[in-house]
Amino acid sequence: MLALSHPSLQDCRRLFLRNYEVLINIGVHEFEKKGEQRILINVDLFIPLAESTPKADLLEEVVDYDFIRSTIARRMAQGHIHLQETLCDDVVAAMLAHPKVRAARVSTEKPDVYPDCDAVGVEVFRIKQGN
Repeated sequence: MLALSHPSLQDCRRLFLRNYEVLINIGVHEFEKKGEQRILINVDLFIPLAESTPKADLLEEVVDYDFIRSTIARRMAQGHIHLQETLCDDVVAAMLAHPKVRAARVSTEKPDVYPDCDAVGVEVFRIKQGN
């Protein structure tokens, strides 16, 4: 992964959530505003090894996967979203709010938009300022 080659992430481990399938109200077209669409969400969190290497094999020593899922659920509960870009930006900002997370990558995909391709989507990658 290209992000791991970034100098400020070389001392990190990557925590990820792959193809998290959710139904969400998203889209700008009238027909999209009348129902939910299937979205696939992928998240990579980059966490310094010093903040994520357990010494006692305890969950509180690392970032819990539940943090990723519950953060996405809170954003979805806020109501209709017009753009995948907005969803990605909101989720990546919420991921970076975790004190142990140094960087995050979030992508969303709409797999049911066009019959002749797997999906259309958006991806954003951000590193916390000062890291």
